[in-house]
Amino acid sequence: MKIYEFDPLRDGRWAKFVDRHPAASVFHSVGWLTALKQTYGYEPSVLTTCKTDSDLSNSLVFCRVQSWVTGRRLVSLPFSDHCQPLAEDGDTVATLISGLREVARAQGCKYIELRPVSWLTGARPSFAPSRNLCLHRLDLRYGLQEIFRRFHGDCIRRKIRRAEREVLTVLEGRTPEIVGQFYGLVVRTRKRHGLPPQPLGWFKRLVECLGPALTVRIAYKSSLPVAGILTLQHRNALTYKYGASDERFHNLGGMPYLFWLAIQDAVGRGLHEFDLGRSDLEHAGLIAFKEHLGASRSDLSYWRSPAPEVMRSTRHSWGLDLIRHTCAHIPDNCLTTLGTLVYRHIG
Repeated sequence: MKIYEFDPLRDGRWAKFVDRHPAASVFHSVGWLTALKQTYGYEPSVLTTCKTDSDLSNSLVFCRVQSWVTGRRLVSLPFSDHCQPLAEDGDTVATLISGLREVARAQGCKYIELRPVSWLTGARPSFAPSRNLCLHRLDLRYGLQEIFRRFHGDCIRRKIRRAEREVLTVLEGRTPEIVGQFYGLVVRTRKRHGLPPQPLGWFKRLVECLGPALTVRIAYKSSLPVAGILTLQHRNALTYKYGASDERFHNLGGMPYLFWLAIQDAVGRGLHEFDLGRSDLEHAGLIAFKEHLGASRSDLSYWRSPAPEVMRSTRHSWGLDLIRHTCAHIPDNCLTTLGTLVYRHIG
């Protein structure tokens, strides 16, 4: 079966295909791929068995990542929680992956990494897990009353009521002011975790490229930002991608309140699902928060070929501890510069 390759940012078939395919997510969208290219220089491409003059019925989208630090590789997709191959049967997926391996071999890539939500039959040979995570999704079709009832009483419902008593105000949008305030919370949160923040340019590109599909919500105590979330919409699904907060005000319930407002808005617009994103298995607190919202958990694995010598993990090591200690104590401007320098090498 012949395989064809095309640029999804130039071929008009791609946006139409992503819009109609039931397994497509915001991470397949033209906006997301454009932001990856403009921010990090990753080149998106698609493999398909469909001829150039015919409608698409299957695809595998990936990015070429070239770095003098981490090498050349093919990833589907960088900085994306998941990216399912859009094909209905295992034989087609296996054909597309075989084509991707040929591309990797011809271009001297170190490895291929795939990030499917679920693996399709026939696609697994020669691949091995590089990272094991979990994915949480909240079914919005239960309706607001039932969703609220399923919230954990102490960890979610009580904190929402606390936020209401504190009269937290919420602004939402995509203005430079809102994005800038959200980024301030991101820097604070990443520093607290001992990690560099994503580049500010990444968030600006997401706003420019995704437009109305992206919403930033920020909760304020008086005029001070205390928590913020960034969500993305594709068709009938809302995706939580980034969240950040000021730890001095965690007791005010800002984060649960923002999620509740986002859920109310999504249900009001007839959306079916709230994708709460991936979580590392070591992040017990984040996993518990998502499950306290009533979300269902499923396994999520990233697959690599050739198989990695050691599976990636966030467990502590002396090297990681040193990085976290450094990030937690350097000035904010140095931290943001570090993030700008390193992120393009780790997608």
